[in-house]
Amino acid sequence: MFACALCAPLTAFAQQRPLVTEDPETVGAGRVLVEGGFDYGRGVEYSASGLEGNLMRLPLVGVSVGVSSIAEIQIDGGFYNRLSITDRDPSAPLAGMVTATGDSTSSIQDFVIGAKIRIVSEGAMSPSFGFRFATKLPNASNESGLGLDTTDFFASVLGAKTFESLRVVGNLGLAILADPTRGDRQNDVLTYGLSFARALTTSAEIVGEVNGHVDTRSGEPLPGTESSSVLRVGGRYTAGGWRADAALLFGLASRDPGFGVAAGFTYVFSAFTVP
Repeated sequence: MFACALCAPLTAFAQQRPLVTEDPETVGAGRVLVEGGFDYGRGVEYSASGLEGNLMRLPLVGVSVGVSSIAEIQIDGGFYNRLSITDRDPSAPLAGMVTATGDSTSSIQDFVIGAKIRIVSEGAMSPSFGFRFATKLPNASNESGLGLDTTDFFASVLGAKTFESLRVVGNLGLAILADPTRGDRQNDVLTYGLSFARALTTSAEIVGEVNGHVDTRSGEPLPGTESSSVLRVGGRYTAGGWRADAALLFGLASRDPGFGVAAGFTYVFSAFTVP
């Protein structure tokens, strides 16, 4: 009974902030999940524009709407990204398009619209499985140096299993990333994620993950599509329909932040009745 109680926060909210590895569990029919928060990373590289610096993103927002007991629609993005520039590479392919001349630049963040479907429910001895597909929109401008003005597509298989007070989630998929310098090329990268959430009490959890993508092209990767991997370690605290979170971020690839922090909240409520 105690172990089941510890697992309650995990399934009620599925598995989101501060993690990005997707849990196959959905928010639930007629329910809405709202996320908000920020993150800050040091030593972020933008290979296409040649900019490097410390990046603040706030507010990061996300909304998931349960359209049935097994499916949800997701919208995620951010309204303000600010890079404090520490270095420039004038030889970068899109460096000539950057209009920011000072020691900082800012832009809106690319929004991602997607859907998630739980295909197999979790059993006593078997994991749950789901599928997610999403499209990234070209909201951030390449004139700011923070965007690529490309539209990308993502699809992944999701799996998860709860072991007493521990929930393990894995993602594996494909992303089609467009070349920001030419309209006739793309990079098909392998996406992955592996996360855990360990309940300490009925309200508190420790969480962690490794999430990223692997460049699959032979030779040099296309600008802005290089391999990326981030390690996140943090915690969550749930009270009623609210949950607060915080995490430390460690970049495992050269273009990722060497160190970062993230914090935010999640709120889930019943909004409508599904016929």
